[in-house]
Amino acid sequence: MGSLDFLLVGGLAVLVGAIVQSSVGLGVGLVATPIVTMFFPSMMPGAILVAATVLPLATLAQEVRFADLKGLGWAFGGRLVGTPLGVWVVAAVPGRVLGTLVGVMVLAALGAGLWSGHVPRNPGTLTTAGLIAGTTGTASAIGGPPIALLYQREDGPKVRATLAVFFTGGALLSLATLAVAGQLPGEQVGAGLALTPFVLAGFLAAGPVRRYVDDGRMRTAILGVVGASAVTLIVRSLI
Repeated sequence: MGSLDFLLVGGLAVLVGAIVQSSVGLGVGLVATPIVTMFFPSMMPGAILVAATVLPLATLAQEVRFADLKGLGWAFGGRLVGTPLGVWVVAAVPGRVLGTLVGVMVLAALGAGLWSGHVPRNPGTLTTAGLIAGTTGTASAIGGPPIALLYQREDGPKVRATLAVFFTGGALLSLATLAVAGQLPGEQVGAGLALTPFVLAGFLAAGPVRRYVDDGRMRTAILGVVGASAVTLIVRSLI
């Protein structure tokens, strides 16, 4: 497949993911990563990490005042540790194994939350979620679910703003670490930049969906997106 195919397939995936993320707080990596990995594996993870850096900035322009900065301090501490682990995973672990592991971990966290009815949010769980997000986000461009599960009972603006801050800092850290380790080809960066117009288009198109989700449906939407992403990753990895 050529560059035009990448723009058509990857652009559509990123567009849909941006609509989801602009509404629920996460989605670009969850929707686009399986598709881009399947058809354009040489573009991963850099292309989606670059594209995923743009959308949170648009979200923060609207809702930055709602971000839980105190909780994010603990999560970023874990992310700093998890990011180098993610770089090692990129170099050492086969893609299919990684996808399966990430999917199973996300489903396990989702199941634990549904079983207990409440996922505690404290320094320990925030740091652990940040560590897992740093590892999986750097290795596969999917780092949102651990943090999203901790904020699943908050209202829409707080979820989106908090995740936007985490994604912006986390994606930049992952890109920088991959670049230093020689795991970020220029081709991936260029591909990610080419996808950014689709990201912005998705953000602009998401208004009606965002209002629908904010009407008492945020937790259901988060759990649905997280669960679907995990199943998609596992199925893709096993085929």
